[in-house]
Amino acid sequence: MSETRKTFEGKLYYVTLTVVGWIDIFTRKEYVYEVLDNLKVCQERKGLEIYAYVIMSNHIHLISTTNNGKLNDLLGSFKSFTAKKLIGMVENNQQESRQEWLMYMFKYFGRGNPQNKEFQLWQNGNHPIELYSLGVIRQKIKYLHNNPVKQGIVARPEDYLYSSANKFSYLKILPV
Repeated sequence: MSETRKTFEGKLYYVTLTVVGWIDIFTRKEYVYEVLDNLKVCQERKGLEIYAYVIMSNHIHLISTTNNGKLNDLLGSFKSFTAKKLIGMVENNQQESRQEWLMYMFKYFGRGNPQNKEFQLWQNGNHPIELYSLGVIRQKIKYLHNNPVKQGIVARPEDYLYSSANKFSYLKILPV
């Protein structure tokens, strides 16, 4: 891993987890809640601290750190586990109208990556950006919370269900 992509314990980072091919998998709530449940497990058992998040149709933004280990290692484990779960959910979901296409695409991207056995759901890397000042932290929080507004999904950030801007946030959010 290049020096610019390493993460260090205790540092706060803005990270983006992107689905291969920018595929819109998070259009079904059961897929979103699978990710949210796994983020919650990472918070409770693996030391993930989340300060802000948003789950869009094809990517996730987090402002986070870890209190035991490296964030990249934790996110790599999270991505591996959720990829297997989500691909299994798609494969077994009789209501998934895009099932054949999604499985084809995950297989297509998986074949192109020697690190995978068969399928790939997440793009490689997390693109961590260290947040070194309160001003930068606030800028990134505003950016990620406004993502659903810019996409025309909601009028106000707090109206988006899968975001820490929503007062009923599914995840425990730490104050900045």
